[in-house]
Amino acid sequence: MTTKTESSVDGPTKNVTYYSVALGIGVLTALVGTVFHQLVDYMQQIMPLLPTKLGLSGWQAHVFLSLLVIGMLCSAVALVRHIAPEASGSGIQEVEGAMLGLRQMRWQRVLPVKFIGGVLALGAGLVGGREGPTIHMGASIAQAVAERFKVAVQDVRSLLGAGAAAGLTTAFSAPIASALFIIEEARDTFPYSKRSYYAVILACGASAIVTFALMGSRPFMAIQTQVAALSYYPLFVVLGILLGVLGVAFNKITLVCLDWSSQVSVRYSPYLWPVLLGALIGPLLLTLPQATGGGEPLVEQIVNSPLSLGILFLLVIIRLVMTATSYAAGTPAGIFAPILALATVFSVCFGKVLTLFIYLPPEFLATLAVAGMAGLFASTISAPMVGVVLIMELTGNYALAVPCLLCAISAGVVASMLKGRPIYELLLERTLRLAGQTEPIAK
Repeated sequence: MTTKTESSVDGPTKNVTYYSVALGIGVLTALVGTVFHQLVDYMQQIMPLLPTKLGLSGWQAHVFLSLLVIGMLCSAVALVRHIAPEASGSGIQEVEGAMLGLRQMRWQRVLPVKFIGGVLALGAGLVGGREGPTIHMGASIAQAVAERFKVAVQDVRSLLGAGAAAGLTTAFSAPIASALFIIEEARDTFPYSKRSYYAVILACGASAIVTFALMGSRPFMAIQTQVAALSYYPLFVVLGILLGVLGVAFNKITLVCLDWSSQVSVRYSPYLWPVLLGALIGPLLLTLPQATGGGEPLVEQIVNSPLSLGILFLLVIIRLVMTATSYAAGTPAGIFAPILALATVFSVCFGKVLTLFIYLPPEFLATLAVAGMAGLFASTISAPMVGVVLIMELTGNYALAVPCLLCAISAGVVASMLKGRPIYELLLERTLRLAGQTEPIAK
């Protein structure tokens, strides 16, 4: 028996148009997202080199970079505040709100602000991820294309999910996890049907093909590991328990920083927070670059050339604080990549501590890092299966499915026991509350 949602479809012609639109969304998202990523990568590479090119050194180099980063962050904040306030942060909560019909997807404003503001903020070294902007841009492209082809309202909401999934595919070259992300993480907001499910898969597939053609098919965070012996499996459970606590703490710290940033904005200036943050990031670009940026290069660096235990512990604290404070700056930026980098640093630090008491094979630190990324993803976003599949696609380590699953499930259970909730659910509730909407999020 056909469901009411699916029986309301007019027929094969409308289905062909709908699926063609989904394919087009995937292609356009990949093209826009690839250019965005290339610009961000270029900016991040050139920023630390600018003082040398200008003949600056010592305190002059630090001051120059601080002022430059401050200018870039404040410019990004100005774009957001004056053109598209909903472009602040990752935008995933905005997409979920739009799928619920509670938020409006103003693609004409969001798309340019997310692109330009994201390049400025992330290129300056902000501790944020590029996946958030591409997800929001993908949904904006979906809204634009849907309006162009006069797609029905219910189908528009499902295409928003397809565009968001295509954006995540472009960011991480992980089409399977991206499709699963919409089904698992956005399960309360995505208007699920067979047609909408196929649309997501088509958009992700098209995005992946275009992204692979332009950027190559190498895993986004290629990490060399070896399959862990069964005797080490309990360690993944222990790591998962610790990451469950860390994930709940991270979510709370992020919300606290957002509240503090709002208070600073009202009481003093909306630019004070990014000014202080920029003054800190500038010198860090030269003295401790591992503490800046989304953290994608940091993941491979730490796994291939582990740092000392003291530096690792310091990086855990710094990246935890910097990720939360950077997200609260009011610029376009995601938190996926910083979460994965934080999980890597924490997991390798955990492994280093273990080596003080027991023998661990040298390659085991990399295995812990891969499993740890799935664990922290599960505890912060409450999507353990997405975390497992995403990390396997990101790193190319499909043989570590069981360690990733053990860590993710352990982290998810602990987070649930501590009454932790998905970060995007919390962010959407906060957005609706500030907008004067009190309708609760569906459970």
